[in-house]
Amino acid sequence: MNHPIRVGFAMTGSFCTFAKALDVLEAMVQSGEYVITPILSDHAASMDTRFGTAQDLQNRLTELTGNPIVQTIQQAEPIGPKGLLDVLVVAPCTGNTLAKLAHSIIDTPVTMAVKSHLRRDRPVVLAVSTNDGLSGSAFNLGTLLNRRHYYFVPFGQDAPYTKPRSLVADMSQIPSTIASALRGEQQQPLLLTS
Repeated sequence: MNHPIRVGFAMTGSFCTFAKALDVLEAMVQSGEYVITPILSDHAASMDTRFGTAQDLQNRLTELTGNPIVQTIQQAEPIGPKGLLDVLVVAPCTGNTLAKLAHSIIDTPVTMAVKSHLRRDRPVVLAVSTNDGLSGSAFNLGTLLNRRHYYFVPFGQDAPYTKPRSLVADMSQIPSTIASALRGEQQQPLLLTS
């Protein structure tokens, strides 16, 4: 690719992983290899939590990327028709978002961005972060693992003894997963062991 890689960086409501995702996003911006369009789910854009305020998140995203945040379904819809992105990353991707994508439920800016982007058969990279990845969300995870144009950031159990069904992606592998996805390959190994 001769131009900087155009990345949609979508965040959904796994608030405890925002800091790690933002650290990776900052490194991507500093590398100069990417142009980033930030995208927020309704919850990510509006909820204050013990991990920070919604306004602080929005300020950080616009400061880092220099681009406005896509935060409505209407703003997300043109992504595919206009061919705005080379790759779309969802980091973190909650169990709720996994379920919606697996069942084609398009009712948030992030799910609309994914649907719109997929219309051009372009890659979607998911960085899963869900406490029920090995229980309620396992079906949806398996569904998307077998669907074309979805690629997963390698993931594993983050706390096997205290949260035995929880899965989280290694956010530091987002750039290498993007590179693999742009070649049509799944980053390997997919399953991480501690």
